[in-house]
Amino acid sequence: MAQEIHTLAQTPITSHAFSPDRSRLAVSLNSNDVQIYSRKDSELSLSDTLSEHDKLITSIDWAPQSNRIVTASQDRNAYVWQETLDPGTSKLVWKPTLVLLRINRAATHVRWSPKEDKFAVASGARAIAICSFDEENNWWVSKLLKKPIRSTVLSVDWHPNNVLLASGSADMKARVFSAYIKEVDSRPAATIWGSKLPFNTVCGEYASPAGGWVHAVGFSPSGDVLAFASHDSSVNIVYPTGPVINIRISSLPFVTLTWTGENTLVAAGHDCQPVVFSGSEGGWQSVGSLDTAIGSKSMDAGRGAGYGGNLGVGRLKTGAFATFRDADTRGQSSISNSGSLSTDTQLLTLHQNTITSIRAYQGYPGQVSTISTTGVDGKLVIWDVNSAVVGGR
Repeated sequence: MAQEIHTLAQTPITSHAFSPDRSRLAVSLNSNDVQIYSRKDSELSLSDTLSEHDKLITSIDWAPQSNRIVTASQDRNAYVWQETLDPGTSKLVWKPTLVLLRINRAATHVRWSPKEDKFAVASGARAIAICSFDEENNWWVSKLLKKPIRSTVLSVDWHPNNVLLASGSADMKARVFSAYIKEVDSRPAATIWGSKLPFNTVCGEYASPAGGWVHAVGFSPSGDVLAFASHDSSVNIVYPTGPVINIRISSLPFVTLTWTGENTLVAAGHDCQPVVFSGSEGGWQSVGSLDTAIGSKSMDAGRGAGYGGNLGVGRLKTGAFATFRDADTRGQSSISNSGSLSTDTQLLTLHQNTITSIRAYQGYPGQVSTISTTGVDGKLVIWDVNSAVVGGR
């Protein structure tokens, strides 16, 4: 169920992140600026614009403890933004610090580490920049994870121990690396992923089952399980000492995901709705969609197989079936009530286009109660994660 719906723009929202107290929102509206919105009651109003990047901003992350924002862009740079007091006006302003990533292709994704003393920047240069602050020279320095990455890195996520890093890339692999930096990190304790962790150690490598780009990766709250979503319309759950569970879906691929508990996660993407998955080492399955409008529609239609079900609707191409299928799953109809062609393109989902980003909104790791999503339709939606409609499509 959607608790809040905000239409921020008529342009795509590439990425979003909330301030620690959820009173402000940073978004990239498919441009080279970051817009910061302030919340007043239930309304969001533009309060600041951060302008330093030369090209489109691809990712934003807001550190919950230090209140710093990091942005990554197609201009191959990253900026760390710190809110400081302007001596001239006595007002708080955002001061940018350039981070030289030493990459020759666009930066694609960025995330702060749990301790916020490092951040990771994925890139199209077949490398991940691990950035840390050099106190002696008063600047941010980067160190590159390269081998064995063979294509653009699309997403990254940190392990709770501040050392391990998961990545998903266009070479159809999800990997777990060690991003240990001697000058920054204390010696890490042994984990289920390994004990000897020098920089660039590959602790795990997992292929997309049907050869799709890995769009999103995420560690569970404990760090003992890895999930990744790929372009072959699948979600995969990795237990490093056990099985890799593959959940195939009969709809469009997911491009983003987040864990809401140790045994639950939410994924979303090209099908324009967030879907809840739940399970354990014994098996995983779809619980349903958070979008109650389309979920109720599907239940009324009596559809027995939800995401990951055995009903291969995509394989049936008969004209009558395709008409009803499109009307049900995508809100599209080729025939109106009068029998003529219809031009209605309104989807049954709240989001009217691809969901590009999911973030935890309320709760804490292991017990997230609400999430936020943004999409190509320019909307921000806040969802109650406990309201999934069973069997929803």
